[in-house]
Amino acid sequence: MTDLNEDALVKAGVVAALALDKKADGLKLLHVSEKTSYTDYLVICSAPSERQVQAVARNIIDELRLAGVRPLGQEGVAQGHWVLLDFGEVVAHIFFEGARTYYDLDGFWGEVPERDFDEAESMTHLKAAKEARQAAKDQAAL
Repeated sequence: MTDLNEDALVKAGVVAALALDKKADGLKLLHVSEKTSYTDYLVICSAPSERQVQAVARNIIDELRLAGVRPLGQEGVAQGHWVLLDFGEVVAHIFFEGARTYYDLDGFWGEVPERDFDEAESMTHLKAAKEARQAAKDQAAL
């Protein structure tokens, strides 16, 4: 069974790919585990409207839920100005463009390494996790 909770980088790549799926801008995947104890990776992105910020956040929440991953916390989805999604080892920050500039998390975390990820591979991991979860549900229903 594929489990997105087994590898933090895989989960971070999936979160990033889901953000790009809804046309998020300026995406950064930062490896912060050496600088903080609350998470391993930050996904930072922005969108040109509050409605699009909400769409990016809801896509991430909904798709990961289908794979059996629920956020530990979420803030700001209703307002769409700055959304924070906490998945434990991965935290996503989705900003309305002006808010991203104002809060400048990019500058705050400027010294940490940025990680590359393969969008197609990340979506393959998500698909496998969703299929495994559905198979487990089907098996339990028997």
